[in-house]
Amino acid sequence: MVAINCDMGEGYGIYRCGDDEAIMPYVDMANVACGFHASDPSVMQQTVRLAKRHGVQVGAHPSFPDRQGFGRRPMAMDPEEITAAIIYQAGALSGFLTAEGMRLGYIKAHGALYGQAAGDPDVAAAIAAAADALDTALFGMANTTHEEVWGDRPQGFCAEYYSDLEYRPDGSLIITREHAAVDPAKAADGAVRAVTENVAVAIDGSEIPMRADIVCVHSDTPGAVEVAAAVRSALAPYLS
Repeated sequence: MVAINCDMGEGYGIYRCGDDEAIMPYVDMANVACGFHASDPSVMQQTVRLAKRHGVQVGAHPSFPDRQGFGRRPMAMDPEEITAAIIYQAGALSGFLTAEGMRLGYIKAHGALYGQAAGDPDVAAAIAAAADALDTALFGMANTTHEEVWGDRPQGFCAEYYSDLEYRPDGSLIITREHAAVDPAKAADGAVRAVTENVAVAIDGSEIPMRADIVCVHSDTPGAVEVAAAVRSALAPYLS
């Protein structure tokens, strides 16, 4: 069985990023931005309340302190700094969850932080230290340093497939500054193959090993609502 998660709550002030209200009915988990790459207190509160109305689990989506680059630029930070930054961000979100009678479900790092942790054991360990402090699960990619460092954690590790991003032939994820539009049918087909066949198609057309406990969609992808709807429809027989 599988579940669908979505990066969301990425507006700020009067600025909006993605149609969270339209996407929420198609997802099971909301990865909520925590202020460093996007979001603010009001947006976090609104997103938590929206998730509660739809019965959607909420996890923290912390990033490097890089609002200008939307958290998608690599940064050099000491492991202790990374741990502290994640506890700070997830702790803020946890306050809004407590206010709504909810609890933090997991941590899923955002953007460049997620990408660096997929290949750097020190970064992965720093994220794990924060998750351990908050006693919560981690989301990441199978067959990477994510799984090597996080795979045996008692709080749990969920392997993630990205339906609206591309992979390199070595299995690494291509994290772009801005997400390009994707064909909803192609995204849905890729999600089904990842779940049922344990493979994904790399950018060069080659097949790479993939495990998908969860499937991700992004709220800031052009046509995100249509992509989320298509992925959910295609995965309906396999949803938990």
